[in-house]
Amino acid sequence: MTRQERTAWLFTAPVLTIIVLVFILPTLLALALSVTDYSVYALASWSNLSFIGLGNFTALLTTPLFWRALGNTLLFALFGVPMAVGTSLLAALLLNEATVRWKPLWRVALFAPYVTSVVATAVVWRYVLNTRYGLLNYALGAVGIGPVDWLGNPHTAIPAILLFVTWKIFGYNMIVFTAALAAVPADLMEAARLDGASAWERFRHVTLPAIGPTLLLAAVLSIAGFFQLFAEPYVMTMGGPSQSTVTVLYFMFNEGFQWWNLGLASAVALILFVLTLAVTLVQTRLGRRYEWL
Repeated sequence: MTRQERTAWLFTAPVLTIIVLVFILPTLLALALSVTDYSVYALASWSNLSFIGLGNFTALLTTPLFWRALGNTLLFALFGVPMAVGTSLLAALLLNEATVRWKPLWRVALFAPYVTSVVATAVVWRYVLNTRYGLLNYALGAVGIGPVDWLGNPHTAIPAILLFVTWKIFGYNMIVFTAALAAVPADLMEAARLDGASAWERFRHVTLPAIGPTLLLAAVLSIAGFFQLFAEPYVMTMGGPSQSTVTVLYFMFNEGFQWWNLGLASAVALILFVLTLAVTLVQTRLGRRYEWL
């Protein structure tokens, strides 16, 4: 190798090592465990470990709770990604206006939830949504609306968690969109304005194509985040009521660390990995096909 190549490998070696240890190696181990009946008995003695092939995957096909968790996860992603990306883009557009005052203060305030502990904020929101003494029901009572059991009703538990997750993560996308909007060529915007283009037309034909790659990145990161939703339903509802907020990651956690069915949990992890990869590839393909994405 040349000196430049050796230098490049030297600088990238730490990052590559982390990727191998944190991502590639655990993925291979999960793949290996998914075709075994690895459980608490195998922890005591490797002689209790057996190769079962696709047994864990076929068992999942006949497990109603897994399908319920998969449906809940897809539901969270279907409604959560547009909410998270849309609100963050709207906030970035508003903060990009020249007439807005105290922009740094607003950016810090909106970004703060993202860097705050998810467990701490989930506990706070659980009290805010409390049926008896929650702040939200107190505000509704002031306008004559009776208390709502936000986290105890299957019909309102998912919207309540969606609202919390959107509030929690949209600050990151907002900062990314703010940087992308700052890079939109000012001369193109001015030319469109002089040609009589409306605010919507300038956004549709100038701003949106310019921030297309950033929009695609935000969508990919958001859908990966919703597919890995765990702490929020775990802290706020414990998967209830009536298993209406159980997600795939929550189901995997229970199988692996509550019931010690580590082989089955590894199969769930592999399915979640394949699902996330497939959706990401579809999003990337759509982003390349349509220029405005």
